[in-house]
Amino acid sequence: MKKTLISVIGPTGIGKTKLAIKIAQHYNTEIISADSRQFFKEMSIGTAVPSKEELGNAPHHFIQHKSILEPYTVGDFEKEAIKLLEKLFKKLDIVVMVGGSGLYIDAVSNGFDEFPTVDPKIRLDLNKIFNNQGIEPLQDKLKELDKKYYTTVDIENPQRVIRALEVCIGSGKSYSSFLNKKNTTRTFKTVTIGIAAERELIYDRINKRVDIMMEAGLLKEAESLIVHKNLNALQTVGYKELFKFFDGEWTLDFAISEIKKNTRRFAKRQGTWFKKNQNILWVNYDYKIEDVLKEIKKQ
Repeated sequence: MKKTLISVIGPTGIGKTKLAIKIAQHYNTEIISADSRQFFKEMSIGTAVPSKEELGNAPHHFIQHKSILEPYTVGDFEKEAIKLLEKLFKKLDIVVMVGGSGLYIDAVSNGFDEFPTVDPKIRLDLNKIFNNQGIEPLQDKLKELDKKYYTTVDIENPQRVIRALEVCIGSGKSYSSFLNKKNTTRTFKTVTIGIAAERELIYDRINKRVDIMMEAGLLKEAESLIVHKNLNALQTVGYKELFKFFDGEWTLDFAISEIKKNTRRFAKRQGTWFKKNQNILWVNYDYKIEDVLKEIKKQ
């Protein structure tokens, strides 16, 4: 039997952790988190890190294992995740991976393009431009340096734009010139389960979850991190909006409404990314676990 990685994907707030735990418990296995927002130990509430009870229901990896002060890329994650999978597959036939970060899921499943190492100062400078002037000058610069990637990237996503620009500036070559060079063969097969729901339901769940985060202390958590607001890890929905409140640019009510709006946009971008994968087995959000397990067995 070929070793199998079961990936659970879907929009933010749809209940991926819950399904991943149920699958892991059924197969008596472990979970790899591929949620790039949950890697950092200083960020808990705004990234919806699984609760202690959830973490106790199945062994989890890559949850709050890094500091925001440590550089950590998708390439780093791929290498560490593959190394862990090699270890886990020595004792397990099935491992579960879960997350809404499509790029990180794909990196483990299919490999990741190699990019040159660039001076960290480039990213810091680009983040300063973004924080002081917004995303527009960065978009214009990307269009100038790599028109091909400019036409395909989510141009409203500052992390993607900044990542492309730092490679362009640091290497002297276009970001797109490094793409699609991979030829990776994995020793395991991947079954990808996606949780689907109507857009209205997804948006309603997002709005309610933001309110719950605020009640849980997101404002205080963001305030404790404001000294690090220029770090790449904190160019994240839920934090960057509250930083504008602390800077006196926005009212708190407006900042909260922007968190909800930007999270909804993030969920839409996730959907666009997942549509690229024709092999996803979609289940409705009100699934019965027995039906999901039957579908997995067929794969």
